[in-house]
Amino acid sequence: VYGLEKLHDALLHRPKNKSLITVSNHVASVDDPFVIASLLPPSVLLDAQNLRWTLCATDRCFKNPATTAFFRSVKVLPVSRGDGIYQKGMDMAIAKLNSGGWVHIFPEGSRSRDGGKTVGSPKRGVGRLILDADNVPLVVPFVHTGMQDVMPIGATFPRIGKTVTVLIGDPIEFDDLVDEEQTKHLSRGKLYDAVASRIGHQLKKLKLQVDRLALEQPSAERVADILHQVDRESLGLQNHLLNEDYSLAQEALVQSKLDISPTQERSFFRMRLSYGDAFASRMRGYMDPTELMGFAARGLFMNERTTDIAAIVRERGPLRAWKQYMEANLLGKWNLLM
Repeated sequence: VYGLEKLHDALLHRPKNKSLITVSNHVASVDDPFVIASLLPPSVLLDAQNLRWTLCATDRCFKNPATTAFFRSVKVLPVSRGDGIYQKGMDMAIAKLNSGGWVHIFPEGSRSRDGGKTVGSPKRGVGRLILDADNVPLVVPFVHTGMQDVMPIGATFPRIGKTVTVLIGDPIEFDDLVDEEQTKHLSRGKLYDAVASRIGHQLKKLKLQVDRLALEQPSAERVADILHQVDRESLGLQNHLLNEDYSLAQEALVQSKLDISPTQERSFFRMRLSYGDAFASRMRGYMDPTELMGFAARGLFMNERTTDIAAIVRERGPLRAWKQYMEANLLGKWNLLM
């Protein structure tokens, strides 16, 4: 995530009774709540009163009593396709803004038709939300890429282990358009279109930037489970990557200078500890539980050389190895004390 402080400042430090509108591109059906929830500070995420309001089409979120009750409980307002911008759902969103609330909207009106490659033209409804509120809200844009891999078109369930990159832009100003309304007496419709056009221009600009940022970052599938910042020379550690047929479910953060080849996808980082060396390291990521137990057993209870440790652990298994260690060391010392 880039520019997160801009969103947090708008959420936590905007003037009292100053409403907030966030706008973003729309790629997958789970953009909200997945992307939005990942950007929120705990003080907002855990406070239902300050969470966002959003809009959803009645033919998607309000098809039956069960879904209607659910989406209403998570602060979703209904809008009817084809009913225009002067409808009850839009009026309700403006009422939330007038009370100082936060409304998130996808200005495109629907999900991307090309899998998130481009940002579509915003609809004039976002212009009405901004200009028809009692006071012009603070408008913060953000754009993301990668959700097309999390929830591709036609998918039923989200896919895990994918990388999503988010870029948050500076607040968008509309004071000049408000002044034009007062001095040039422009029609309301043209002003709505001008607001939507400005938002669209900013989102498209951010989209180009976030795509470049995403290309610069190693993907989660290529670098997940890498343990780095290990001082191997001083600790006498050796490491190597072994390909395993495991499914990864976490995102790894790595330095952009790491040179990881695409063939090292789905890899675990296995370490061997030389006899007599101390072990101290900072680990980032995760290891498969069986691998972790085997590694710990090698380092704690085995009294053989490095070349023998791996074979012994594989032969005995990590659970039996731990059992033997407990019996031979901890239980024996406890009996002597008693």
